[in-house]
Parts: sequence; C-alpha cells; structure tokens
Amino acid sequence: MQNNCHYARLIQEQAAQYGGRTALKYRDYEENVWKPVSWASFANNVNRVSRALVALGVEVQERVAVFSQNKPECLYVDFGAYGIRAVTIPFYATSSIAQVAYMMNDAEIRFVFVGEQEQYDTIVAAAPQCQALRHIIIFDKSVKRVEHDRFSMYLDDFLTLGSEHEADEVSARMAAASFDDMANILYTSGTTGQSKGVILTHRMYHAAMEGHNKVLEVDDTDVILNFLPFTHVFERGWSYLCLTWGCTLCLNLRPQDVQRSMQEVHPTCMSSVPRFWEKVYQAVLDQAEKSGKVKRALILDAIKVCGDYWEHYEARHKSAPLAMKAKRAFYNKAVIPLLRKAIGIERSTVFPTAGAAVSPEVERFVHAAGLDICVGYGLTETTASVSFDHKHENVSMGSIGRVMPGVEVKIGDDNEILVRGATVTPGYYRKPEETAKVLEPDGWFHTGDAGYLKDGELYMTERIKDLFKTSNGKYIAPQMIEGKLTIDRYIEQAVVIADKRKFVSALIVPVYKLLEEYAREQGLEFSSREELCQLEPVHQMLWQRIETLQQDLAHYEQVKRFTILPKPFSLETGETTNTLKIKRRVVYEHYADIIDAMYE
Repeated sequence: MQNNCHYARLIQEQAAQYGGRTALKYRDYEENVWKPVSWASFANNVNRVSRALVALGVEVQERVAVFSQNKPECLYVDFGAYGIRAVTIPFYATSSIAQVAYMMNDAEIRFVFVGEQEQYDTIVAAAPQCQALRHIIIFDKSVKRVEHDRFSMYLDDFLTLGSEHEADEVSARMAAASFDDMANILYTSGTTGQSKGVILTHRMYHAAMEGHNKVLEVDDTDVILNFLPFTHVFERGWSYLCLTWGCTLCLNLRPQDVQRSMQEVHPTCMSSVPRFWEKVYQAVLDQAEKSGKVKRALILDAIKVCGDYWEHYEARHKSAPLAMKAKRAFYNKAVIPLLRKAIGIERSTVFPTAGAAVSPEVERFVHAAGLDICVGYGLTETTASVSFDHKHENVSMGSIGRVMPGVEVKIGDDNEILVRGATVTPGYYRKPEETAKVLEPDGWFHTGDAGYLKDGELYMTERIKDLFKTSNGKYIAPQMIEGKLTIDRYIEQAVVIADKRKFVSALIVPVYKLLEEYAREQGLEFSSREELCQLEPVHQMLWQRIETLQQDLAHYEQVKRFTILPKPFSLETGETTNTLKIKRRVVYEHYADIIDAMYE
C-alpha cells in the first residue's frame, strides 16, 4: 500500500500498518545469515535515534552527517533525523580525508555517524580540520578507537541518551514538520574540484514519489536489493519510494557481494547502473563459452531471438509473426528460466537503470532475459528521475525514457536539456552564485546535458558541462585531477578519460628533457621518444609519482591506468585551442585506439 506522507512520520505509519512484517534485511557477516528487521523494530529504532539526537542538542534543520556503506543504521539515522526536522548529509564510504573535511566545514557539521573502521579512521584524521565537530557515533562495535579520541561513542551508547523528556520534544517537532524543510544535502563534484551541496527538500521527495506512483507498478510483495550507496540520489530516492510502498529492502553491505546477494534474496526489483548489467551480461557470455557446442548455441540464439522480439515487437506493442512467437515461447520455457535462475532473479517487477548510457547489446540482453529494465535519466538536482521508460508506452533503443509526471522538459540553447518542476532543487547550500548559474528565476534548471525530444521520448547526445560520470555512476571532475597531475615536474600535460568508462585513465605528456635525464641516470637505453615512453622502469617511476599526487582523492577518482605519449598535444594537430586549452573530443578521436587499449 502506497503511503506518501511526510518522512517525519513515514516509518511510524508503516509500522502501524505492517507491524511484525519484515521491512529490512541485512547480512550478518559473523553468522553468515540474512537477518530480518520488522517494521515495528524499524520504527522503534527510528524513535530512539530521534530522542538521542534531541538529547545531544541537535537543533531544527541542523545538519548531521552519515559516513557509512549501506547499513540498516543509515536508515535509522535518516528517518530519526527527519522526525526532529534535522537534515542528513550522506558521505560516500570511500571519501578521502580532504573531501570529508571540506563537507564537514561547509555544512558546519557537529555530529557524524560512521560505519566501519575505514570511515572512523578517515574522520579521526580529518577531525583537526573540522571546526564544528563535537561527536562521532560508531555503528560497528568492532571498530577500534584511537587513544586520543575525545569525540566518539558507539551507537548502543548513543541510543541510551534519549528519555521520555526528549520524547515530548520529538512529538512537538514531528507535528511541526513541513514539506519545505530541508531533508538532505548531497554533495556533488564540480569541474574545479570544489563540491557543491545540493539541497533536497521534503517537498521534492513528496513530488518525486507522487510522480513515480502514477507510472510504476510495485507493491508490498516486492523484494528490493540495495547495492548502490545511499549517498547516490538514485538509490536513496528509489529506496524511499519502495519504503512508501511497504516493500522489503535487502541491504547489500559490500558491493563485491552483490551477485551472491541476488542469488540469496531473489529480488524482484533493484536499481542499478549500467555497469552492473554489463557484468551480468559478460558472466552469461563467459558461461556460454565454457558450455558444450549445443548448449552454447542455444544460449546465444535465445538471447538473440528474445532480444529481437523485445526490440521490434514487445517494446513497440506490436504483434510478432507466429514463427517468432513460437521460437520465443520455446526459449522462454527451455533456456531463459535457467539464465534467470543463474542470475538470481526468478520473479521480475522492474529494474530501474540510470547513471550512465546503456549499450544496446546490454539493454537487449536484459530484456531478452525477461527482466523489465527501465532506463532513465536524472540528476541529484532533480531528485533523480527526470525521465524513464514507461511500461505501457513504446520504448525505443537509445532513449532515456519519457518525462516524469509533474516534470517539464524543454530543449534550450546548444540543445541543452532544461528541467522545471517540484522535484528541482531550490539551490546549492550556501552558494548563491553557483545556484544562479544553473537555476533561472522562472524555475528552469540547466542540466548541462545536450539532447532532444522525439515522439515523446527524451534522448541525450552529449555533456555540455565538463563533468564526467563513470559507468558505475560516479561523478569525476577531470580538470581537478589533471591539475593535480601536472603539478609534478615530470608531467607537462595530462588528459583524463572517465566518461561512461568503468574507471579513470589518463594520457600523459611528459617533460621529455627530464624524462631523458632520468632514463640515462638509470642506465636505460633508448633511441627515440617512442622507445623512451615505452620503457617499463620509466612507467613505474611515473606511476609512483602519480600515486603520491592522488592519495587524497577518493578511490573512484584515482587514475588506474595511463599511457605516456611520445608527442605533445598542440595547436597544429588541432588538439589545443589558441589559449592552449585541451580540445577533449579531438584528443579522444586521435588517441581512440590507445584509450580503448587501456580498458581491455
């Protein structure tokens, strides 16, 4: 049953409806079992968090940080904070010391909740730079605290702080909760490296839930697997949506365990980035290659036939020829169920996918397997979904879906996608100038993405803004990374590659004179720049220097592979402007083979 009330009351109202039914599940790694949390227990933990926050002195609309991988405790803190009209700010679990210190100071955070040892160690290292920090609350009891730690307590101790006295204050604040209250501030990367805190209000979430409820078919019998971080607006919005429907959320703690988790919990729904389905597709192809000739041929033909059926007939709501219907029916009975069982999805409702472009091969495969992948598009600033595939409307390969109910889209100058509606942010936290750059007085938000509308479907063609997103859905600011690399005395130019790729790589133009001197000092022989740039000891030397330069970057921002180029980018080759700025598209075209080789 859908319940789109204010988040200050959502969990309590759902507990009154569902009581002992399972709301959440999580894997206990010590006992190696999935443990259930009932709606009643969920609500009780949320109430205890609300009272304890009041006892610590958290004020109305004060910012509270959650620095953790996905855990039930993240949701307890979120909804406990909403209950007293506080604001939660999630940090990525892999955030660096510098990133954490910046966000803590920008939002003047006094209270931060941390998940495990890695997050605890990071916040302790950042603490001397965090001017407002007063308390660290630790989720994991096994975390070892440092001797000089004056800030921290474990969650169990925190939960004992609240009393009946605080309960009265909680009730008063809950009664005063407004849809205009801030719910979250989500920090996103900027092209210069400075993060911007996107304000998300309760009204934005309320509008997003209302729009999705009109076009999605999910109910309280659905089982949801969460594996994208709650810090990601896509997973956060999707999870909240599922909670309003009374679904069961199964929280995958460690990303590397997601396929194992799928086979254990058998989800009917799951939000994901395209990279996840790319891995599933590759795993199926690898398994087919290991099979006998007959089985391999059956699997590959089943994927082709069922993919063709979806693309040309089912997606267009057309009737297929009888022969194709019969062949598809055979594969749906004999082969496809085996694929779905191997993946861990026997019953499928909907699988929203966004965060990067979905390749046609992968989209066809997922639909061929009978899984209702729903391709969409959105931003943190738009509470995730701007558009997505509507189940009962035509779906075209390559589109990013149809515009959400309650959302307006128009195409502006340079074919930029502009968005307006109740789901659009009021702005960036404490950054009015940055807000004015993207948000017009009449409410139109500039996405920085170019695209077009055709037959009611939205298509994206390119990114206007110089901000990349990996195939895992992480934002990368290339100029910031390049700036770090070119600080090194051995590096003259650097061009980062990351957009729609699974990790960050770079093309490096060295300072040839210094590199030649180093090679000669090491007794290395070479007869040309080409040979110099291919020497393994030279590559290792630069790799060590790059590792040092990027040690304060988050894991997903760090360069994983690079190629040393024997000639610089220049105006003559069309790779730079008159002011020596890199023309990325030209560089990517000129070095396409080298770039592709780094991702083999």
